Amino acid sequence: MEKTGVYNIIDLCSGSGGGIENIQSDISKAMGKEINITLSDKFPNIPAFKLIHEKNKKINFINSEVDATNVPKDLNGFRTIFTAFHHFKPDMAELILKDAVDKQVPIAVFELSNRGIIEIIKLFITVPIGMFLVTPFLRLMKLSKLLFTYIIPIIPICTIWDGIASILRVYFIEDLDELINRIDSENYIWEKGIIKDNEGSGRRSFVYLIGYPKK
Repeated sequence: MEKTGVYNIIDLCSGSGGGIENIQSDISKAMGKEINITLSDKFPNIPAFKLIHEKNKKINFINSEVDATNVPKDLNGFRTIFTAFHHFKPDMAELILKDAVDKQVPIAVFELSNRGIIEIIKLFITVPIGMFLVTPFLRLMKLSKLLFTYIIPIIPICTIWDGIASILRVYFIEDLDELINRIDSENYIWEKGIIKDNEGSGRRSFVYLIGYPKK
């Protein structure tokens, strides 16, 4: 942000916006100023976005479709994608990065880097336990959520399946290198690496890719 002078975030593929409130708070503290974040998605979860906005007015949202491969030019800001990049096949992932390069805007991609059989085994243990404990306290609670979590465990099964697919498709450093090398980004700077996080319930590592225009 300091290198580019861009201090507002356009979050792509926001999903239900989980974790974005902490991100807004942490970045604002680090920067010493309030950072505005705009949530967006190809299929925007408006009810979830509204709940987040009501709690934190610095987090806004777009209530119409935003295609991460072709972001409207009037959405100016530092683009971010948190743990959603693996949902895109390489050709579409390349288009997402190329769109940022072509429009000369900064972008930051963050992906969980844990991949392997051990991570899959963890899913079968942590997901059911976590859902059984947390579900009654979720926002927008419905009777159907209780039914399909405790009686007919469709939600835990689908979550585990989604987690396995995500683990198998996550992009590593070498995968990101392949994408970058296919893009004409002579006037663009790329930075990438791995961050280790020892906080919370377990040790995790994240792959990050940050790109921004040369001045």
